[in-house]
Amino acid sequence: MNDRLKTAQRKVVNESGIEIQQLYTAQDVQASGGDAMLGQPGAYPFTRGIHAEMYRKQPWTMRQYTGFGNAADTNQRFKYLIANGQTGLNVAFDLPTQCGLDSDDPLADGEVGRVGMAIDTLRDFEIAFDGIDLDKVTVSLTINGAAVVLIAMYLAMAERRGFDLKSLRGTAQNDILKEFIGRGTWIFPVQPSIKLVGDTIEYCAQHAPKYSPVSVCGYHIRESGANPVQEMAYAFCIAKAYADEVIARGLSVDEFAGRLSFNFNIFGSLFEQVAKFRAGRGLWAKIMHEQYDAKKPGSMWLRMIAGGGGGGLTFEQPELNVVRGAYYALISALSGAQTMALCCYDEAYTIPSEYAQRISLRTMQLLIEEMGLCDTVDPMGGSYYIETLTNQMRTDMERVMADVDARGGIKKLVASGEVQADVSRQAYQRQLDIDSGTFRKVGVNCYKIEEKDPQVEFHPYNLADAQAQVTRLNEVRQTRDAAAVATALQAVQQAARSGTNVMPAVVEAVKAYASVGEITQVLTGVFGHYQEPVNVY
Repeated sequence: MNDRLKTAQRKVVNESGIEIQQLYTAQDVQASGGDAMLGQPGAYPFTRGIHAEMYRKQPWTMRQYTGFGNAADTNQRFKYLIANGQTGLNVAFDLPTQCGLDSDDPLADGEVGRVGMAIDTLRDFEIAFDGIDLDKVTVSLTINGAAVVLIAMYLAMAERRGFDLKSLRGTAQNDILKEFIGRGTWIFPVQPSIKLVGDTIEYCAQHAPKYSPVSVCGYHIRESGANPVQEMAYAFCIAKAYADEVIARGLSVDEFAGRLSFNFNIFGSLFEQVAKFRAGRGLWAKIMHEQYDAKKPGSMWLRMIAGGGGGGLTFEQPELNVVRGAYYALISALSGAQTMALCCYDEAYTIPSEYAQRISLRTMQLLIEEMGLCDTVDPMGGSYYIETLTNQMRTDMERVMADVDARGGIKKLVASGEVQADVSRQAYQRQLDIDSGTFRKVGVNCYKIEEKDPQVEFHPYNLADAQAQVTRLNEVRQTRDAAAVATALQAVQQAARSGTNVMPAVVEAVKAYASVGEITQVLTGVFGHYQEPVNVY
């Protein structure tokens, strides 16, 4: 028998550093803080859920991260997923688009359409969403550094198709601070980047009040090495930085906070993950109520998308990822997420196939139709273990946030690279623990099987698609009104130099079919490029 299974008495510490007791009672709940931050679903502090009826009224929105090749390819995958019951779209963009490069830029060579959909002009958005009813299917744009351009394109496309921007729903990731920490598709320095996020929040509050211009992402920070407590705490510090930026412009918190959303990760202990989200809901409500004096309940809601993280999946024995995905979906449902973005079993090594995406979609549908996850609100509530862990994790989240403030705040720590260094150190230590077997990963360092090469299928890279994308970009350039483009780009430059909100000018530029790269180049001419600090410890 495996030594782990034989050992009856052993010390257990979860990823967040909390020691787990052998048994929990009502006394443990009281010792950890009691029921003070519990309440009822739909009521402050929303620990048990932001809606009173939760999934009894409406199941979670089902999204999957989707996008590859060009706009036409992605449009077909969108329609396939919608036909199979998906209720939301989560759009992946290729690296050139994410970095503000046009498809014919020399730096884009070999990357056009590789890991997401290539977007150069409004024409691509028109093709990608052709035949998609934006009143019935909400769209999430996974874009950050170039978010001002892509949000402008989405709004312009929707308006041209006759959708009312006042009622248009959707989300843009647009969380640039986490890019400095966890992904690296930044373009501008830290302060101008935050300014641009503020521009999108302010613009949408005025013109598209039901659109969520920011989805603050603990997800990627967790993927980069943060533990579950840090994932939430850093995300809340980032969200506060954006809120402070907008409030400094004269908007009240209740004018925009209800459209802030969050993107969180799921992998690891089921109980730790459920407690993490319950703790996060209560803490965010407390922050908005006590620190920002929010009055509207919706301003205090932790509106979140949660799904399995790719960091939890494995290349080894990839079929086990189907099982992992089912548990990630279960955690998301038990946690009270509004949107579930379940990863696919092949996402550990490639762009998901239609077959893999259908399995993930069916997994979410099984929870709704067969497993009873929509039958009652907060089914884990009242567990001595869960309530104790919820209180402990909320206390630790507050401790991490206080430490960030004591060290100068999240903007300073990101600009100096200190947060990046902390997270990278933890990621390195975790890999050492996996290599040594201290942190156990089924199929990787325990219960392994001898196999020379796992039988996996990789998504092919189609060079012809990339060439077709460049051809379409050139056609747009030849047929658009060059004078109108030049005038629009000049207006973008003037707005950036004057410090006013650039969104109105960017919207007009995309309507003139100015490209992602052209608009980004104008903005970098004013703001400059971010230079990543190198910290040696």
